[in-house]
Amino acid sequence: MADDLPEQFDLIVIGTGFTESCIAAAASRVGKTVLHLDSNDYYGNVWGSVGVEDLVRLLSSDAAPHSTLRNGSYTWHDESGDTSTSEGDEMKEETGQQWTRETVLAMSRRFCIDLCPRILYSAGELVQLLIQSNICRYTEFRAVDNVCMQQNGNIVSIPCSRSDIFNTKSLTIVEKRLLMKFMNACNDYGEDKCNEDTLAFRGRTFSEYLQEQRVTEKIASCVMQAIAMCGPNTSFEEGMLRTQRFLRSLGRYGNTPFLYPMYGCGEFPQSFCRQCAVYGGIYCLQRSVDDCAVDANSNEVLISSAVTTFRAKHVVSAPRYLPASRDCVMRPHLSRGLFLSSTPLGNEVLNKGGGGVNILRLMEGVREAIFIQLSHFSGACPKGLYLFHVTTPAVSDDPAEDLRPFAMQLFQNSAPEFVFSSFFTLTTQSQPNKGGADDAIFYTDAPSFEMDFYDAIANARDIFGKLYTDVEFLPRAPDVEEIVVDGEDPSALNEHSLPEDLRAQLQDMQQATEQMDIQD
Repeated sequence: MADDLPEQFDLIVIGTGFTESCIAAAASRVGKTVLHLDSNDYYGNVWGSVGVEDLVRLLSSDAAPHSTLRNGSYTWHDESGDTSTSEGDEMKEETGQQWTRETVLAMSRRFCIDLCPRILYSAGELVQLLIQSNICRYTEFRAVDNVCMQQNGNIVSIPCSRSDIFNTKSLTIVEKRLLMKFMNACNDYGEDKCNEDTLAFRGRTFSEYLQEQRVTEKIASCVMQAIAMCGPNTSFEEGMLRTQRFLRSLGRYGNTPFLYPMYGCGEFPQSFCRQCAVYGGIYCLQRSVDDCAVDANSNEVLISSAVTTFRAKHVVSAPRYLPASRDCVMRPHLSRGLFLSSTPLGNEVLNKGGGGVNILRLMEGVREAIFIQLSHFSGACPKGLYLFHVTTPAVSDDPAEDLRPFAMQLFQNSAPEFVFSSFFTLTTQSQPNKGGADDAIFYTDAPSFEMDFYDAIANARDIFGKLYTDVEFLPRAPDVEEIVVDGEDPSALNEHSLPEDLRAQLQDMQQATEQMDIQD
């Protein structure tokens, strides 16, 4: 296959992570020739979704030279002698499935386990980009069912919409009015630049602003944990920005302001790769880079892979994919916990109808974590199992220890029946020495601790802007029925795309016009 590939490209992208795939799709869309390589046998790298067998292989094997996944460990819990709860017995009777290591591995391909899970704001950057570029046609979504908070040791769903606020029994009439007043004030923030009420809090924390609004402790907890999702040291400006993201995403696609991609976040890199391939991008998986050099005469980058040397004006690479970057010191970046359970977390209200997608933000002092629960309705696991994701910024090389305080918060009062648990670290590196090729080679950033894809998209836009100035980033791709082949009559194409009744009217009008021409 190597002999059949062209050797000259405008851009070579190495690694099929989210950011790299965005850049590849954007370059291909504006007419650049793109070669996209990845050492893995799946798309997405640490941004991808894998089955259980693939996850176990990643956690148990020695890390590949390009891998940023480290410190992996996993445990099967089906061999323990723990007795099941009555709730667990009911779930097993309902599904008719006894979950063991063998039954889970037998269904490995029915899992879509995110290595770096994300939840999307309905009016967020990624949703807007998918719509704008028309890549949304490659993706499916499910509205998040519950945005949760912790209250008196229990996990409860917060009211999101106006109707939810007035129908909830967890807030008093006074608290409902205070919450609505606060949300309206946040929604109007920024419209009046001279508003004295907000100017006084510039440079202060968002929690101080909440205290001045004289909201109750329950409302303050609701805002901090589930709406703004911020900590005690979050600035006023950042807290208001997060609150506005929440409010502006309400009522778009569901009762909550969040979306989750069906079949996992690994669908996003694949969607951008599909767009790149449609416009001529060439893909080679399981193909590593053996050497990278810069031609001193042409300033082109030479990429050696499988005894073939490719030339390109620019190269974009994920961390550690190029040989020169593999000597950089890696440091822990994100600690990840992943659990499979035969019972959901929380009460029946949160999991009615078999559960869906629930999210919860956890705090431990100044540290924070994001918890996501997925049921089979998300397409991420088989019916009868629940997938728990926990993510926090790493503070050590031991992900299990980093996540211990958050696991205690989640599971001490309501212990699910675990079938499988695992921990691993996603690492990052300092920017490698580019060896004088700053204008030809660019490195993307590792996944950051965020709920959506704001940082990743900003990174992709920044690199693309340096590669191709004054070129639109991911312009809209036409639908199939909008494409006109050379020599084809556009009016005929439009006629066929009309509904039958309008098409019949158009034909009658054409016949009438022909008769008029004959009479003349």
